Amino acid sequence: MVRVVQRIKSTRGTPCFIKVDNGPEFISKELDKWAYENKVTLDFSRPGKPIDNAYIESFNGSFRDECLNINWFLSLEDAREKIEEWRRDYNEWRPRSSLDNLPPSQYLEDQERGISPILACTVLG
Repeated sequence: MVRVVQRIKSTRGTPCFIKVDNGPEFISKELDKWAYENKVTLDFSRPGKPIDNAYIESFNGSFRDECLNINWFLSLEDAREKIEEWRRDYNEWRPRSSLDNLPPSQYLEDQERGISPILACTVLG
């Protein structure tokens, strides 16, 4: 996890907080140390309360319904390609109500050109 958040930090900046569940990848001493050193709050959901993180629950449902349930994966490489295609569409081109109904790629471009208000911090989600 530390490698992933460090890579995201280098390309997108440091988030103010990261909403996480209580999985082993999120309760490590290494991630806790990284968060402390980078002034990032780890916001843990309550065990057994998936509604605490409705965003990931919504994502999981979309991923299952729009990618996993409609594709037949012929190999691991085929699965990687199809999942990556879906991920790129979801992360770059799908409009988000939280971003003035713009896709993330357009919102980021507008921010860089000074058209949209710049968020106070980056949020991983």
